Amino acid sequence: MQEQHSYELGDVGDRFVAILVDTIILGAISGIMFRIGGHWLLGGSLGFFTGLFYNWYFWTQHNGQTPGKALMGLRVIKVDGSEISSFDAFIRYVGYYINSAIMGLGWIWAIFDSRSQGWHDKLAGTYVVRAQSMEKVTIIKPKRKNEEIA
Repeated sequence: MQEQHSYELGDVGDRFVAILVDTIILGAISGIMFRIGGHWLLGGSLGFFTGLFYNWYFWTQHNGQTPGKALMGLRVIKVDGSEISSFDAFIRYVGYYINSAIMGLGWIWAIFDSRSQGWHDKLAGTYVVRAQSMEKVTIIKPKRKNEEIA
């Protein structure tokens, strides 16, 4: 019998803040890469691949959470609840470029979509959901022995 999980879809406002945080981080990294590249074409290519690596790394190696998504308590998963693959991460990132090329319509779509999926989510078969801890941890303060003062 397959185990079923329920996930709360991520709020579009929280997703926007997460993308903003990641864009600031990537902007700083891409600015450095552009300075290293020296030419707009080389700098732009380095920026694309830096963004691709950044998103692939966090989506596939860090529980589907970029720094922005982690800050907002969100993560990316496949529609079946599994973690995304490297191929899914690539398709999702290409979807970001498609969204940008058409003035953000793919992101705006998520506001009206019943499952809060942008076009990049639909292309890659992903959801952005509230992150849930894998296990609950209870911290108990250790008891101290009462020592007599001599």
